[in-house]
Amino acid sequence: MMKKKIIPGFLAAALTVSGLFVVPAVSVEAAEDSHPVRLVDYAELLDDTEYTELESKLDRISEEYDCDVAVITEDSIDGEDEVAYADDFFDYNDYGMGEDKSGVLFLITMSERKWCISTHGAAIDIFTDRGQEYISGEIKPSLSAGDYYEAFDTFADLCEQFIIQAESGEPYDVDNMPEKSMSPAVWIPVSLGIGLVISLIITGVMRGQMKSVRRKPDAADYMQKDSLHITRKNDLFLYHQISRSAKPKNEDSGGGSSTHTSSSGETHGGSSGSF
Repeated sequence: MMKKKIIPGFLAAALTVSGLFVVPAVSVEAAEDSHPVRLVDYAELLDDTEYTELESKLDRISEEYDCDVAVITEDSIDGEDEVAYADDFFDYNDYGMGEDKSGVLFLITMSERKWCISTHGAAIDIFTDRGQEYISGEIKPSLSAGDYYEAFDTFADLCEQFIIQAESGEPYDVDNMPEKSMSPAVWIPVSLGIGLVISLIITGVMRGQMKSVRRKPDAADYMQKDSLHITRKNDLFLYHQISRSAKPKNEDSGGGSSTHTSSSGETHGGSSGSF
């Protein structure tokens, strides 16, 4: 597990004698192939077994689909903007694969209780705004509950799912989202409810077959013929009812990915929030 705190390159600079010149500080440790490690657990949220399993999964997905999938944890970013921090961590530590440096980076910072997704290259189109909203919705409950391994593992699985979907030519977006799996808290009551309805139908049919006398649908069926004579009738207005429906909102459903420019001039997509 990576225990040593290494300050990202974008946070340090040096001045040369000849003038202002930015010299990157030490970056994150690189793997044997000189690629930066894809799991940087500065906040030490994972045990050794969890770290090894998650790092292996991130490496497999990244190399199989030629798109970096990275997870970074920080104790604190000292009040820095989480979006800028994640973008610069990606850029200055040389993440990204292929000519367009495609990749997605997930950052959480514990002191600020913030999360952020930063995308670059082809990953901008793979992980649309609505797609990122879906991903964050799936992992935030685990983050809030302190189950960080589950959150990161789910993030990795969803990234693989989204990359595979994008390869079909139709990335997950506004009108094309994955179906949410039903949690036990939902499907158990639903299953019990369906079973109850079916049993009521069966017992109702059986009870109906046991009766020789049927209930009459109209009160007149219980009266003797010609026993009632109406001499006068009129209509009495009791009340009126007005139905109103809300006017549909004119919401932008264009989908796609919004982008911004990082401090290094690179184009990124992304989103952020609290947990």
